[in-house]
Amino acid sequence: MLKRVSVYYSGRVQGVGFRFTAERIALDMRSIFGWVKNISDGRVEIVAEADEEDLEIFLNDIRKGVMKHYIKREDIIWGVPKGDLDDFIIRFY
Repeated sequence: MLKRVSVYYSGRVQGVGFRFTAERIALDMRSIFGWVKNISDGRVEIVAEADEEDLEIFLNDIRKGVMKHYIKREDIIWGVPKGDLDDFIIRFY
């Protein structure tokens, strides 16, 4: 079942390659569409759409991978897919 997820990561998640790691994981999976960006309060935000099982794998790979020591908190909001995402990119705005 297709789902949309918004995730906010807190901790030392900026300046450590977090966005590039998330992008690599998503692109390697080939089924994750969305984006990742730094936000001004020091967190990193991810918005993604895919099959719920693939999203769970994606989030778990981020949570348990090389970034695990930098993440202090992960706030996840599940939602209805909008179908407006066709790639996975790093946003710089």
